[in-house]
Amino acid sequence: MESTKNSDNMSYNMKIFPIYKALSWDALFYYAIEFLFLTGIKGLTAAQVLFTDAFYPLFKFVLEIPSSIIVNKLGKRRSLILGNLFVAGYILCLILATNMYMVIFAWFLSAFGYALKGLTESNLLYDSIPKSDKRGEQFSKIDGRASSFYYYFDAISAISTGFLFVINGYLPMILSFIICIIALLLSFNFKDVDSSSEEEPAPSVKNILLDLKQASKFIFKSNRLRSLIIFDAFFCAFLSMYSTLRSSILTDINLPEQYFGIVYAILQLVSGIASANQNKFHNRYRNRTLSVFATRSTISFIIIGIAPLIGLNFGLTLEIILLMMVLQYAIKGPYRTLSLRYLNNFTTSNMRTKISLVNEILYSILKMILCFICSALLEVTTTSYVYIILGCVFTVFFIFLLDYMKGTVGLKPEEYKKEEIEFSEVH
Repeated sequence: MESTKNSDNMSYNMKIFPIYKALSWDALFYYAIEFLFLTGIKGLTAAQVLFTDAFYPLFKFVLEIPSSIIVNKLGKRRSLILGNLFVAGYILCLILATNMYMVIFAWFLSAFGYALKGLTESNLLYDSIPKSDKRGEQFSKIDGRASSFYYYFDAISAISTGFLFVINGYLPMILSFIICIIALLLSFNFKDVDSSSEEEPAPSVKNILLDLKQASKFIFKSNRLRSLIIFDAFFCAFLSMYSTLRSSILTDINLPEQYFGIVYAILQLVSGIASANQNKFHNRYRNRTLSVFATRSTISFIIIGIAPLIGLNFGLTLEIILLMMVLQYAIKGPYRTLSLRYLNNFTTSNMRTKISLVNEILYSILKMILCFICSALLEVTTTSYVYIILGCVFTVFFIFLLDYMKGTVGLKPEEYKKEEIEFSEVH
């Protein structure tokens, strides 16, 4: 009877996950006008926007271990609810902000919320999928469909966002807050499923650090997992620059504010279509998928930076920039689902949470450093040169990293050494 109930809970979670993620993966109605809201309404400069952005990964880094303790104490479902509550508070704080310090506090709430969500959302879904040889593929299908729904919703909302912002800068933020409340209510509908991590007593900080140390040892011994985590952390930090730099370059070329939402909608629509077809990307490129994603993303950065500097007219400059951004978002769409699929392969439920923790800590550190660097660069140069510098540096970095990863990632299960893919539960 208990087994049947658990099976029903698993099926229910898989059913509602796509609609939940579509509304909660990130703040709808916000990112199309984030830069405009913080600069035009709250009075920050572009450099200050990136400076305050750097506090998000700093807080994320500091809060990862407390968040892990909370997840182990409360369980994934209740931690997910708490995470969505913090995210709603983050949007409300931005609406009420009167200075840069309140914006920084908003990032604290955001970091806490997304730290909890990052440790629970994908793991709750993976735990809800019955164990089988097709588990990874089924996860990527459900998560990919959920991601595509989010991109479609985000695109639809973004079409009106720029025009709403012109009418009143607070309208998109109010709508974003309402969606966050809906996502919070949806998170109450998930069911608890059997998971070894939820059956254990809540660990102390000392035990969390010990678990983290032991998990790091497993990761260090596995060339495959170590390579994937390094690549994912650096690539996600690079992707995190898309939003602010995108808006900054469009501002520099004098694109009217009301069209920001339309541009963002197009990009999110591209991401949605690409995310829904992430299995096709995987099947087409196989073990070259990460290589293709990395090199095309970094080269597109360089081209975006060069376009405004070579004296072309506004229309042609905008076309080049938009074309490169479309390429970037076509990669961004399927990347997160595929990266989670690769990281979750050959792991246990307990280990997946710890891998997520190690991965999030490294990503947070890198994003924080990158935000501070970009903020400093924007104080002394233009957005175009920041694009060129980032593109060149990351191109060189990924060439060396991808060369190192050859022979360690993308192999068949039987081609890996036992210690590469077989993990025991960490206690």
